[in-house]
Amino acid sequence: MPKPTKSSKTEPLSSPKGMRDITDADYYKLQGLFEKAQEIAVYYGFKPIETPILEDERTFTTAIGIGTDVIDKEMYTLKTKGGDHLAMRPEHTAGLMRAYIEHGMQTQPQPLLFYHSGPVFRHDKPQRGRYRQFSQFDVDILGSEKSIIDALVIRTIYTILEESGAPNLVVTINSIGDKESRTAYLRELTAYYKKFLNDLPTIDRERLKTNPLRILDSKEEKTKEINQGAPDAVSFLSPTGKKHFKEVLEYLDEMNISYQIDKTLVRGLSYYTHTVFEIIEQYDDGTAVTIAGGGRYDYLGRQLGSKKDVPAMGGSLGMDRIVERPWFKNLAPRIMKKPKVYFIQVGWDAKLKSLTVIEILRKAHVPVIQSLSKDSLSAQLAVAEKSGAPYVIIFGQKEAMEKSVIIRNMESRSQDTVPIAELNTFLKQLK
Repeated sequence: MPKPTKSSKTEPLSSPKGMRDITDADYYKLQGLFEKAQEIAVYYGFKPIETPILEDERTFTTAIGIGTDVIDKEMYTLKTKGGDHLAMRPEHTAGLMRAYIEHGMQTQPQPLLFYHSGPVFRHDKPQRGRYRQFSQFDVDILGSEKSIIDALVIRTIYTILEESGAPNLVVTINSIGDKESRTAYLRELTAYYKKFLNDLPTIDRERLKTNPLRILDSKEEKTKEINQGAPDAVSFLSPTGKKHFKEVLEYLDEMNISYQIDKTLVRGLSYYTHTVFEIIEQYDDGTAVTIAGGGRYDYLGRQLGSKKDVPAMGGSLGMDRIVERPWFKNLAPRIMKKPKVYFIQVGWDAKLKSLTVIEILRKAHVPVIQSLSKDSLSAQLAVAEKSGAPYVIIFGQKEAMEKSVIIRNMESRSQDTVPIAELNTFLKQLK
C-alpha cells in the first residue's frame, strides 16, 4: 500500500468533485419528491424494482452503445480483485432489462410496469442541478408494442412534474423509427453529413464512422447549425412507424398535453427506437430547461441476450434538478410530522427513565423533540419555547419516583400531572 504523501496528510478531506453530502432539508426534499412520484406511479399501476448500482460493464456498453458520450466519456468503471469488469450505473434502463431477462419475467402476463429510483453516476461536467452522482426516478413498461404504452409513460412523468409544481410544461417529441425505417434513414443521414465533412468537428467526424445518429445529439455549436438542415427521421418512417407515431400524438392531443415535434431529438443513448421525448419548461423569452425524458427501446432485450425482442417504453426525471427549481413545492415526506411535544428531563433518575417515556410517545404516534444531552431545566425550556411545540412534558426527579409526568400547554400555560400508565390515553385527548 503506498504511503500517503505530505499533502494528503495536511489537506482536509472532501467529497469527490461533482458529488455532495445531502442533509436535512435537501434530503427531505428529495424524499418528498420520491414519495410523490411513487404515489402517482402506483396509482397508474406501476410496481417497484431495485437493481444494483454496480453491473457488468457489458450491460451498458452493449445497451447504450459506443459513440455515445455516456460510454466514451462519462461512465465510471472498475476491475475487481477477481478480475470482473464492472461499471457504476449511468442510467437505470439497461439494468432493468437485464433483470427482466435474467429472472424470466417474459413468462409472466405482459406488459409489466415498473418504477425505480436511486443514484446514477456520470463523469460529466458539474454544474447547477447536474452532478456526477445524481438521483433519477424512472417508470418503464416492458412487454407491449402498443402506442398507448408510450402515452401512459409520458402521462405519468408529466403528472409527477405537474404535481411537483412545474409550470409551462411542453413535451418535445420525435420518432426515430423501427428497423425497417432506420436503414434508409441512416443512409440518407450519412450522405448528408458527408457533404459537410470538412466543417464537422473531430468528435462528430468520428461519430459519422461509428454512429451517425449521435451527431444529431451533438453539443458542438457548428454541428448544431448543420443539423438544422439534416433529413428528419419522420419522413423515413415505415407504415408501421407512421401509424405508431400518429397514435401517440393523438393520445397527447386527447389528454391536452402540449407538444412540439423536434426532428433533431434522438436522446443520448443508442437503444432508442420509435418514440423519443423530453419534457421541458418553456418560457416566453425562448429559454427552456429539460427536466425529464425517455423513449421506446424495443430492441434492447435482444441486445442483452433475450431470444426475441422485448417491446418496451420508459421515461425518467432528474430529481436533483427538480428540487432545485424555484417552483418546486417542497413536498413534505410522510415521515415529517409537526412536533407536538417537547420532552424535558431533569435529574439522573429522570434521565435514566427518559427513553422509556419517549417510547410510550412513539407508540402513541406523538411526534416529539428532545434534548436528552442537556441537564439544565432553563436551557431545555428555552429551546422548547423556540421549537413551536404546543405541549411540553416535564419529567423530573419527583415525577420519576412517582411514575408520572407534567404536561404543560404552551399557549395557556396550564399544566396537568399525569401518571405514566395513563399517558397514552391522555395524549389522545390533546388537540
